[in-house]
Amino acid sequence: MSEGNENVKKDNKKLSKEERIAARQNQSKQAESTEDDFAKDFYGLMPLIQSKEKVDRTLLKVADLTSDLVDTKVWVRGRLFVSRKTTNKQCFFTIRQQFHTVQAIVSVSETVSKAMVKFVSDITRESIIDVEGFLRKSPTKIESCTQSDVELHATQVFVVSQSEPRLPLLIEDAMRPEIEGEDLSVAKQDTKLDNRIIDLRTLTNQAIYRVEAGVCRLFRETLDSQGFVEIHTPKIINAASEGGANVFKVSYFKTSAYLAQSPQLYKQMAIAADFERVYTIGSVFRAEDSNTHRHLTEFIGLDVEIAIKYHYHEVLDIIGNLFTSIFKGLEKQYAKEIETVRKQYPSEPFQFLEPA
Repeated sequence: MSEGNENVKKDNKKLSKEERIAARQNQSKQAESTEDDFAKDFYGLMPLIQSKEKVDRTLLKVADLTSDLVDTKVWVRGRLFVSRKTTNKQCFFTIRQQFHTVQAIVSVSETVSKAMVKFVSDITRESIIDVEGFLRKSPTKIESCTQSDVELHATQVFVVSQSEPRLPLLIEDAMRPEIEGEDLSVAKQDTKLDNRIIDLRTLTNQAIYRVEAGVCRLFRETLDSQGFVEIHTPKIINAASEGGANVFKVSYFKTSAYLAQSPQLYKQMAIAADFERVYTIGSVFRAEDSNTHRHLTEFIGLDVEIAIKYHYHEVLDIIGNLFTSIFKGLEKQYAKEIETVRKQYPSEPFQFLEPA
């Protein structure tokens, strides 16, 4: 028994010694590769940002990368959308920043090493990266990117925040349209909602929220130009409004209160107080137990109230002009966003009459 134990100890010592030799050899190889890597200062993992020093660097928005900046050196920050390593000397990758994307390329050169190309190809998707490079005119139109006429030739790449290697939801699956007969993976609604933060990064959702913001902005601008005053009305009230049906009752310290179903009363108070023309944008709560997509328990209401001078057509004229102004503004200022939404949710171009 004692001889067997001694043999095991000897084998362990021998194995440990071999492991130590292998480790030293690996360290030696790594040291040599580091010494040979002339581009080692131009890529890597960025230290945690702790506001200890100010960086003299101007980050451009991806949306601003146009043909006007061709042949200039720029810095951009965005998420690594997709990457494709064609050879050991070249790697294509797409940088996504909110609603915009641009293609970048890193190739072996006098300032870019093979190790740098490998590093870029190994960056996990959705990682936040800082990229420096020269903006070049693309030889062909890049249909997969919003900045289709240019591409970024990277000279420096640093990972600001590294994502997990395996994500619960892929952006491509979340923004892929459901087409019958295709075998491509499409993310289900439950998966999207369970991973809402990632889902909101899709170009479609980024576009939807911009169109929504555009509706509110155009609503405000149109009414402001016509002498309206924006007011903010209470959302917690002491009595049920609109007949008292379908309201949410909440505890309010030692008594009860209700979530406002409508700002109607407060708009009418403003008119009686000689405001003449008012509008409000805010949350509306309806306790309607209807399980359909057309009955929401909470939504954002855009409400208008005016003092009628002689005829109710005065209201109709304002509402008609309001809608046409919003539709024309969306058509002119948010064409790219609307087209992006249509790629995932196909629809016919919206048509309206003018005057309404």
